[in-house]
Amino acid sequence: MNLNQQAAAVADQIVAQAERLRVRVLADPTGATIIDLGSHLGSGALGGVEAGLLMAGTCLSGLAQVSLAAADPAVWQGPAVCVATDHPVAACMASQYAGWQLSEGKFFAMGSGPMRAAAGREAIFDRIGHREQAQRVVGVLETRSLPPEGVIRQIAEACRVPTQQVTLLVAPTASLAGTIQIAARSVETALHKLAELDFDLGQIISAWGIAPLPPVAGSDLAAIGRTNDAVLYGAEVTLWLAGGDDAELARVGEQVPSCASRDYGEPFEQIFERYGRKFYDIDPHLFSPAVVTLNNLQTGRVHRFGRTRADVLARSFGLAAG
Repeated sequence: MNLNQQAAAVADQIVAQAERLRVRVLADPTGATIIDLGSHLGSGALGGVEAGLLMAGTCLSGLAQVSLAAADPAVWQGPAVCVATDHPVAACMASQYAGWQLSEGKFFAMGSGPMRAAAGREAIFDRIGHREQAQRVVGVLETRSLPPEGVIRQIAEACRVPTQQVTLLVAPTASLAGTIQIAARSVETALHKLAELDFDLGQIISAWGIAPLPPVAGSDLAAIGRTNDAVLYGAEVTLWLAGGDDAELARVGEQVPSCASRDYGEPFEQIFERYGRKFYDIDPHLFSPAVVTLNNLQTGRVHRFGRTRADVLARSFGLAAG
């Protein structure tokens, strides 16, 4: 499978339905295609629920079903974002993971999507493979500003394609589409945590995850807090494994959920402020789902770890004081 080709098919659906989806397709001076799904800047794009689901689907290279469902009312009395995939490593780690820092001047954005596989610069690709040559690349940027020409040229050069063959989907965190595509990262955070624990991701053959869809915040900083909390304190992920030693799965599994972190227990925005807004000073083991279930298909054993925290979500989502 060529991930960029798969993602381009989803992106082209968005372009074809731009008016109905309330998104704007912009022709950049470099020839790149910019799809604005809710920045309100430069294009006035409003976006919406369907735009957010398609944005998440593009970020997953079309290899996952992304949908809305009712959340567990004991956790959050509102909607939730579900992700299901039979290609979890390719969809989540080679594509969806936001592992590419892009900057020029005052512009900064984390890049995700299958353009990462074409660039292949991140260390994770040494472990999972999935580097690819692409004639056209597709990426997702979490940003409120439209990407400058220099950033587009960085992407094109790294991916070895002309700028005219770059397609970028853009939405800020504090937008409906942006909030949805981040809440769709429940499975990705579980896989990334397992990779950090040196677990063999090749054992994972299918995955399902659900995370509360938080209210859209009034600022991007507050939105970053709410979307992180949706995963850290509300997300549940099930991974089906082709096999493995159950004792080892139990040992590794207890380290996967967010409650294994020393920084667990407060809304993310408070944690962020406590560290002086220095993101990389936060315990990296915090960034994982609240609950993870491992199903060993070889032995039939099921291992479940972690817990949800409705009280922290209520504070984060503005439903409780504190």
